[in-house]
Amino acid sequence: MKYIDFKKFTDEHGALPIYLFEGEEAYFREKGEELLKSRFLEQPTLDYISFDGAELKGDKLKTLTDAWNSFPFASQKRVVRVTEFYPSEKDYESYLKKTFENPPQSGMLLIVNGSKGKTGTAALSKKPNLTFVDCGRSDEETIKKWIYITCKRAGVYVDGVVCGKIAAYCVCDMARISKETEKLLTCCAATGQDTLTDALVDEMIYPDSEYKIYELANALSRRNYGEFIRIADELKAKGFDEIALLSALANYFKGIYEVALARGSDGEVAAALGIKEYAVKKNREQASRFKKETLFAVYQNVYQAVSGIKSGEITPDSALKKVIAGVFFQNK
Repeated sequence: MKYIDFKKFTDEHGALPIYLFEGEEAYFREKGEELLKSRFLEQPTLDYISFDGAELKGDKLKTLTDAWNSFPFASQKRVVRVTEFYPSEKDYESYLKKTFENPPQSGMLLIVNGSKGKTGTAALSKKPNLTFVDCGRSDEETIKKWIYITCKRAGVYVDGVVCGKIAAYCVCDMARISKETEKLLTCCAATGQDTLTDALVDEMIYPDSEYKIYELANALSRRNYGEFIRIADELKAKGFDEIALLSALANYFKGIYEVALARGSDGEVAAALGIKEYAVKKNREQASRFKKETLFAVYQNVYQAVSGIKSGEITPDSALKKVIAGVFFQNK
């Protein structure tokens, strides 16, 4: 199941013997653990133990199963946590299979992995009595659903457009989205608002610098000089100097160009390039506003300006002016 469905699942099913939280999104992994510990662990000092999975090989796996089989002192469950746990199929058969098939009623095993195991490791997600929670990188729709559900639980209504704006402003970074959503809900509670509005989001959340670079590129694609200068000045006020601004633009247009050339679904391209699916989606939207040759020419223009600064051939201020002239006034 996806993490956003995990709380409801736990409400309906209570404590289960084995959980696997697996995926790149650390926020989901951490919150999944916190939810279970808050419900079933009253005495962490007595009834909780954590292991490093890399240290559990062969006979050392008995340490894990022994801890799991121990009775709790003062909690509903004896909670055993193991991180980055990728046992071989042989070790699973020899040391874990019996306990997985007949898990202790008084124990709970939490397996917290940042990624899937390599070839040859046991397919934990398919083992008996295990509840698998997908904590992988979230697409935009999943994050919008998380925002909507979180607000609904707090008694605040939010529509899909506003959810999308929060996700965009935070560049789908769940750690930041959770903090900003909490901040918005606190504001709603303090003012007695039962609806999270577009205006409140604009007032309370400053868009992530990556989003501002996205806006900057949008202004460039529309040849909107005034908007480009306004956003650039705003970024400078937030600590971006000319070098940082041009470097960010160079990296951004490089990413857009790579995605424009790539084939496959957003998910496939994201996996191949090692970036979030949301980033691929946005880059493809951006790339569609340019001809490929124009896109490459803009990237070259910005990259050459950055190289000129680094080599001492041109000052940062002159480099930025040269890029602006090349993009906005080349036909004048």
